Amino acid sequence: MKRLCFSGAAVVLFAAVVLLARTSCASANAQQQAAAAAAAQEVKIDNFSFGPATITVAAGTTVTWTNRDDIPHTVVSDGTFKSKAMDTDEKFSYTFAKPGTYSYFCSIHPKMTGKVVVQ
Repeated sequence: MKRLCFSGAAVVLFAAVVLLARTSCASANAQQQAAAAAAAQEVKIDNFSFGPATITVAAGTTVTWTNRDDIPHTVVSDGTFKSKAMDTDEKFSYTFAKPGTYSYFCSIHPKMTGKVVVQ
């Protein structure tokens, strides 16, 4: 009888260890996915506008602009970054290392403007 109780306790202990290990792995995966999402943000270029017009990101984040319009556009922030003219579905990315506010525009269509706020 004592041997049966000991075996039952060992099974319960083993199951608890396995459950904790799985929970720990799931938590680590969720943290990695959140970090990846924070490290990459997208801005769409469509209908002669940047969307979203203002984006707030953490320092170290890479922002990617994708041209969804039928005509070329650029992404330019004076003295910080400058893309080439992007045709439909082309992309431009920039990693923001320092906090600050970065205003940008399309050099082909200067009324198209946007802003990246880096915290």
